[in-house]
Amino acid sequence: MAGVPTKIAAAAWRLLPGPVRRKLRSEPGKRFMRFVPVAFAALASSQLMLALLVGIVGMSAGTAAFIASAVGAGVSYVLSRWAWERKGRPDLLRETLPFWIVSVAAWLFLSFASHEAGVWSRHMGHSHWERVAVVMGVYFVANCMTFVLRFTIFHWVLFANRGDKARAAQVLSPSQQLAEADAGEPAQDESVSLELAGERRTDPPVRR
Repeated sequence: MAGVPTKIAAAAWRLLPGPVRRKLRSEPGKRFMRFVPVAFAALASSQLMLALLVGIVGMSAGTAAFIASAVGAGVSYVLSRWAWERKGRPDLLRETLPFWIVSVAAWLFLSFASHEAGVWSRHMGHSHWERVAVVMGVYFVANCMTFVLRFTIFHWVLFANRGDKARAAQVLSPSQQLAEADAGEPAQDESVSLELAGERRTDPPVRR
């Protein structure tokens, strides 16, 4: 039974067109596949919080959506570091601060969309739970709209492989290595010549 999910995944993989499989095998494709469960987890947590705040607490749709988005962003940040295999202390200026700037922009968009949905639902005379369903549906669609944009920013800006680029920059080509070796040879020859000169000054002349 343990191999059933693997067989289902393999069958689903074979159903994908060849170009799609090649895209998913690339580095962005692999990160995208890891980001999908991250997005689902963030979406589920924020939807649950939104339902609690609007349905049970009775909070306004815009404020509830803002708080729910903050909860989802916290989940997304922690799991996104796993998706891009980031370990250790995060970089404040290159990673943490840009992430929360993007998140706040998404919060404002989701809050606005949910607020407008709540106003429209109230204008239509919907019941309380009908309004909750409308707000959650609009929030879900708005979240999906920001999914691709967030992945693009996360992959190519926030979690870009700067360390790999830095290591690649440190790897010198053979011509560069020869150039550095040639540059170092005069200094070495000079030190050798100084040593030889010192030996000539100290050694007594040989008389024949």
